[in-house]
Amino acid sequence: MKLTRFAKYVWFVLIINLGVILWGAYVRATGSGAGCGSHWPLCNGEVIPRTEQLETMIEFIHRASSGIAFILVMGMLVWALQIYPRGNYVRKATMFSMFFMVTEALLGAGLVLFELVGENTSTARAISISVHLVNTFFLLGSISLTAWWSSGGAPMKLKWKEAASWLLILGFLGVLILGMSGALTALGDTLFPVSSLEEGLRQDFSSTAHFLVRLRILHPTIAVIVSLYLITMIGWVNSRNPSGRTKNLGRAVVSLLILQLLAGLINIILLAPVWMQLLHLFMSDVIWICLVLFAADIFGTAQEVPGRWARTSSQTAAGSASLT
Repeated sequence: MKLTRFAKYVWFVLIINLGVILWGAYVRATGSGAGCGSHWPLCNGEVIPRTEQLETMIEFIHRASSGIAFILVMGMLVWALQIYPRGNYVRKATMFSMFFMVTEALLGAGLVLFELVGENTSTARAISISVHLVNTFFLLGSISLTAWWSSGGAPMKLKWKEAASWLLILGFLGVLILGMSGALTALGDTLFPVSSLEEGLRQDFSSTAHFLVRLRILHPTIAVIVSLYLITMIGWVNSRNPSGRTKNLGRAVVSLLILQLLAGLINIILLAPVWMQLLHLFMSDVIWICLVLFAADIFGTAQEVPGRWARTSSQTAAGSASLT
């Protein structure tokens, strides 16, 4: 399948946003969130800060790259409005992408303006970082669907009477909960570092420890439960779906989940070094994207067949024709 220039652009935008998200995690992991003070969008009251302070430069780079990502998504929306008719699913996906990009920027601004950065250990910061994680997933999901559909993917239509629909919805909820627990764990690792695994375990089970520390033990448990559910669910769906592409996407999610569990174990053993936190987050984002595309392929103009989902050639052709 030959990608259009718009489709190539959207895939590029998705990659750029992944990079911005990872750099944002680097800002948090290095405690550089307060590098520009409580000013936004300016950095310490300046458009381009003149400083040799490393934390300021790290935060400024994140703001600059976030601004570039914002412009790229805006360009994606303008382009889509020009080439796709009203009501087209690609056009709708770009609108959602722009909406979640705006809320992403507002959430980032709120963290700075309310000083929920640096060494802040408040409940408000924990809540805001969880909401930020959910919004980031929705942003990545919207851009991923834009890229998928502009590349020829058929429009997705959930069938509420199908068990697969509810199983996938439950899977997405599980991944969101897992992601939020991971964000809180990463924040706890940053604010309350330990010098040994034994010290970390003592803190995790201490009744006097900060709530972010005591929550750390929940993340591995949630990770195992959600991963086992997704692996089982994907295996069941793949066994009832004749599409080779769907099966490949499902296998990709399963493989990534297994690698992610291994990465999580290594992260614990190594006491959560920054590079491992970034790798862990990157894999989480890729798992989410693959799961979104897995669902999109399953329900892409699917024709209901007893016990199966199958596409007819006429439906596939109709979906492709709407892109030309």
